[in-house]
Amino acid sequence: MRQLVQNLRSGKTELVESPAPQVRPGHILIKTAFSLVSLGTERMVVNSTRGGIIGKAFRNPDKVKQVIDKMRTAGAKAAINAVQSRLDEPVRLGYCNAGTVLAVGDGVTDINVGDRVASNGGHAELVVVPRNLCARIPDGVPLDKAAFTVLGSITLQGIRLVKPELGETVAVIGLGLIGELSIQMLKACGCRVIGFDIDPAKVDIARKIGATAYAVGESCDPEKAALDLTDGVGVDAVIITAAAKTNDIIAQAAHMCRKRGRIVLVGVVGLELNRSDWYEKELTFQVSCSYGPGRYDPEYEEKGRDYPLPFVRWTEQRNMGAVLDMLASGALDVGPLITHRIAFEKAAEIYAGLSDAGAMGIILEYPDTVDMASRIQVVPPRSYNPVKGVVGIIGAGNFAKGTIIPALKKAGADIRYIASRTGVSAAGVAKRHGIATATSRCEDILQDDTVDAVIIATRHDLHGRLVLQSMRAEKHVFVEKPLCLTRQELDEIIEAYNSQNRLLTDSPKTDLLAANPQIHAPSLMVGFNRRFSPLSQKIRELVSDGGPLNMVLTMNAGFIPQSHWTQDLEVGGGRIIGEACHLVDLAVYLSGSTVTSVAASGLGTNTDAACDNVIITMRMANGTHAVVNYFANGHRSYPKERLEVYGQGRVLVMDDFRTLTGYGFKGFKRLKLSTQDKGHNHLFAAFVNFLKNGGMPPIPFDQIINVTKATFAAVEAMRTKTWVTF
Repeated sequence: MRQLVQNLRSGKTELVESPAPQVRPGHILIKTAFSLVSLGTERMVVNSTRGGIIGKAFRNPDKVKQVIDKMRTAGAKAAINAVQSRLDEPVRLGYCNAGTVLAVGDGVTDINVGDRVASNGGHAELVVVPRNLCARIPDGVPLDKAAFTVLGSITLQGIRLVKPELGETVAVIGLGLIGELSIQMLKACGCRVIGFDIDPAKVDIARKIGATAYAVGESCDPEKAALDLTDGVGVDAVIITAAAKTNDIIAQAAHMCRKRGRIVLVGVVGLELNRSDWYEKELTFQVSCSYGPGRYDPEYEEKGRDYPLPFVRWTEQRNMGAVLDMLASGALDVGPLITHRIAFEKAAEIYAGLSDAGAMGIILEYPDTVDMASRIQVVPPRSYNPVKGVVGIIGAGNFAKGTIIPALKKAGADIRYIASRTGVSAAGVAKRHGIATATSRCEDILQDDTVDAVIIATRHDLHGRLVLQSMRAEKHVFVEKPLCLTRQELDEIIEAYNSQNRLLTDSPKTDLLAANPQIHAPSLMVGFNRRFSPLSQKIRELVSDGGPLNMVLTMNAGFIPQSHWTQDLEVGGGRIIGEACHLVDLAVYLSGSTVTSVAASGLGTNTDAACDNVIITMRMANGTHAVVNYFANGHRSYPKERLEVYGQGRVLVMDDFRTLTGYGFKGFKRLKLSTQDKGHNHLFAAFVNFLKNGGMPPIPFDQIINVTKATFAAVEAMRTKTWVTF
């Protein structure tokens, strides 16, 4: 299928081929009939990507600061790789979509195949959206007009916040699509409306739909016009739908308001306020958040957990339904707002002229047919023989792009597949890295007999299920940490592993396994890269001749808001299971032993699994004690990771995988690397070598299971305030 994207590196708007997205639980697959170009929002996205790297930096100073901080902590190379990865990520355009339902995911019971729906899907022939971000279109509402639903919902949320009353006078500053829709909704509420814009064409449209409108310029003073029209009292409320950097608009809104007037910002303007303007009139100001309650809440949008109607009358989905009802009744007429109709094939061409005067509602019209089974071939097709080292990657996020793929290529792996949820990111990654096939179907990888190994780099909640599917497909598995999020998943993985190895013992199935009977099939590898760092391996070499150790492993992890997916226990598992596992594994590797019991304490009285300020104490089978300090309340300028090892009258201190200092060792004092090395390249080199040449897996299976159990035990120990032994 085809999709419209913005290339961050080149600044070009492109119509690209990408795999068809797959419907998933709680979601709906829609074949697009029409989509609406939102001029204001999409112009900002497009303009922000144009110009060279210097221009992008000036427009995004906050991003520049993030890069500088990363350079200080992780080194210039890591920072540059992160920037390059971000620039290579295509930005999907559009969020006003109307079409027909092709499939519904598990859990969706009130939408059926064949229904006509409006959604926040993008400019693409096929879109997958959560149930709470779409609404059924009433009979009699044409699909092209239904494409205005999401933009209408944004408008309606602003109207609800301003709380218009019958007979009030409301000013609308900015007469783009949202401004014109605001006029109609305010008129439906019985309000008198004054409109302002710098474009005379938009002013003409506003006048035709019932507003007293003015073209702002040398001959029009908005403040005076509003006061004259209200006999010097001032307007009751102002809705700002303009997009401008100036602070003049917010000042004008304050000046034209009556005492105790209300101002609601739906657009984007400068917000430097003059206190006296607001103090003397006791004005109220509020910023409207997109479509309404539920927006940006993953519980509502992604998980489909609706807010109870008696307590939250108007959610974003209910706002969408209200807009469609207005279209059906004729209270809202978007016909006069449609100025252009363009075939989807020519969509990329219109973005060069998004600032053209006279453009208002641009409708993209889609073809009747679409290739549901499309795949992306970005290198010349070739015959794949079942050679060793062929891999497929599931997940095309920043870590896959910036770390996994370069490391695999450096190690000599043959990457045949890249898969992503919607397909568009996979298509972009495949094109850049010369990967043969981009897909949105994991089954393509699992069912291909030429693929030796599956690399799993998705969000954490998918790890356990994908590991099991890959093992049952008799593939070697590499999964980014963590292995899984629940004990049930862990038990199923252990059973699948043991079951496959019992079958192998009875009857070897491949030449590779027959030649190397010591290989476990399927093998399992987790991305515990720290143990593969040259400094970690040097520590292991230096302490391998001794007995039990005392270790202190500290991660200055940094603050992540609770809204981030890693903090969601159902999706990310929390930061103990999701990231502190790195330090647990490093302790297992350096001690040459496994964890037998764990105690843990959260900062203050916090005993929740989502706590990200934790001290974990571990006892190892060989008598070693390890303390893991996982802290999110430190300063980002301090190194992220530090390791101290004590034993036999000697001490080793490793700082941020750059330097290692020894105290009391004969022949060793200090090792300093030219750049930070957390072991990623060495890890993938070991894994690819294992795929090609056999031998034992790079990380023993029992250690992977032990580390996973230890992180689960840390969460339980923090909750129960007791030692957990296993």
